[in-house]
Amino acid sequence: MLVQLSIRDIVLIDRLDIEPGAGLTVLTGETGAGKSILLDAFSLALGGRGDGGLVREGQPQGQVTAVFDLPPDHPAVRAARAADIDCDGDLILRRVQMADGRTRAFVNDQPVAVQALRGIGASLVEIHGQHDDRALVDPAMHRALIDAAGGLETEVASVRAAWTAVRDARAELAAEEERIARARQEADWLRHAHEELSKLAPQSNEEQELAGRRTGMMQAEKVSTELREANDFMSGDHAPGPAMLALLRRLDRRAAQAPQLIEPSVKALDAALTAVDLAAQAIDEALRACDFNPRELERIEERLFALRAASRKYAVPVDDLAALAERYAGDLASLDAGEARLTKLRAAAEEAQARFDTRAATLSKARKKAATALDKSVMGELKPLKLEQARFMTQITSDPAAAGPDGIDRVEFWVQTNPGARPGPLMKVASGGELARFMLALKVILADRGSAPTLVFDEIDTGVGGAVADAIGHRLARLAARVQVLAVTHAPQVAARAVGHLRIAKAAADKGKRVATRVEPLAEDARREEIARMLAGATITDEARAAARRLIEAAQSG
Repeated sequence: MLVQLSIRDIVLIDRLDIEPGAGLTVLTGETGAGKSILLDAFSLALGGRGDGGLVREGQPQGQVTAVFDLPPDHPAVRAARAADIDCDGDLILRRVQMADGRTRAFVNDQPVAVQALRGIGASLVEIHGQHDDRALVDPAMHRALIDAAGGLETEVASVRAAWTAVRDARAELAAEEERIARARQEADWLRHAHEELSKLAPQSNEEQELAGRRTGMMQAEKVSTELREANDFMSGDHAPGPAMLALLRRLDRRAAQAPQLIEPSVKALDAALTAVDLAAQAIDEALRACDFNPRELERIEERLFALRAASRKYAVPVDDLAALAERYAGDLASLDAGEARLTKLRAAAEEAQARFDTRAATLSKARKKAATALDKSVMGELKPLKLEQARFMTQITSDPAAAGPDGIDRVEFWVQTNPGARPGPLMKVASGGELARFMLALKVILADRGSAPTLVFDEIDTGVGGAVADAIGHRLARLAARVQVLAVTHAPQVAARAVGHLRIAKAAADKGKRVATRVEPLAEDARREEIARMLAGATITDEARAAARRLIEAAQSG
């Protein structure tokens, strides 16, 4: 519920903090005291339309903060967490309105889009008044109220899942039909391309491998002459190895005669001979590596030419030719086996449709049963609200051709306000006051089923008095036993039933230079005096005070 509302520099409000409690809290005051300003500011915090004209004269910006205490599984908390907003503790909605018309929105001090703030706010607070039609103008909302009244959340979820399955099955079928139709149009070219690519048989990374081999062969061709000359020198008739070996043997035989002179030379010659052998081996290996068949080089170049020609023809890199060949093979296979797959997909789509039809029909039947019960409950609330001549009826039109994720039903609330009058849609037939009372009757019945935790009623008692105002107060109090209710009222019968009472008034500020709106929580004596004012007007009499006391006592005992 709402635990704190703070307003700064909005129209006539310079600084205002209120802390409504649980149950029914009323806001009273003279006409023009600023009750509408307070509700406009509250709407701003909930994501309502901003306007630079809301900022108090002379200030660069205004600000409204609404703090809510909610259970961890509340939809608003889940929505905030889905947006990566830290939700430990209270949920704090804040809106900053600039004088130039710009606005900024925050949830728990994290910047959010106004649309996100509006979505969260809609699950926290509902504001209803004589001219408020948000909950009644859209038949989709009527359907949601019927579903809430009948406790049909599970059935609705089942229908939505079945509709998703139908949509997916239809999409898969349509995609396959389009693919096969396209393949049929290109069948001749597709078969030619597949045959050509199959004959070419491109391999992954083949271009890079062939290009590397060709480069190596061409380099080898350039150095092979020098390598042969080196090999001839190292292994020919004048090769240094045999001469060095003979010299080494001769010196080795003389080593005993002059070891100090001979041994260093022997070691050096031995190392040189080893190096010569290694050089000969290296040259021989290089020659073997250079040894290639010129026809192989020609074959490689022809293969590269064919691959690159195919790459240009099919407008894909050479490395993608293999994947393209596979895709063409798959398209041909799909074309050949197309009818069988289409038959299977059509059967799956028909099965999904049949499942949806069954669930939607079951839901429709349950909605009609819930609508009958709701109509009866609403009718039971109308007589005390001075709508005893009215009839409330729920029109459910089922049209399988207009099926959607919520089923096949169009649900609309209709009323007949007077006997003999033509029934019609609630929004078109009911007056502003009647509309507000119908809304109150619906909310009393549905408060514990899908309602926001805080409900605001803006002067729904306008134009009524006596028993009707008392009936409205009684129903607001019943409603407040299950949700938090804030009511702006001019009816003392409504104010008497509140557990919290806030008085809104204008007061001089800045040494009389301007006027500011103030809100004062009333204790018991001040509350009785305010209700007496509401009864008597400008001059409060003892009789009015006594009547106010009796109203409060009757409300507390009733």
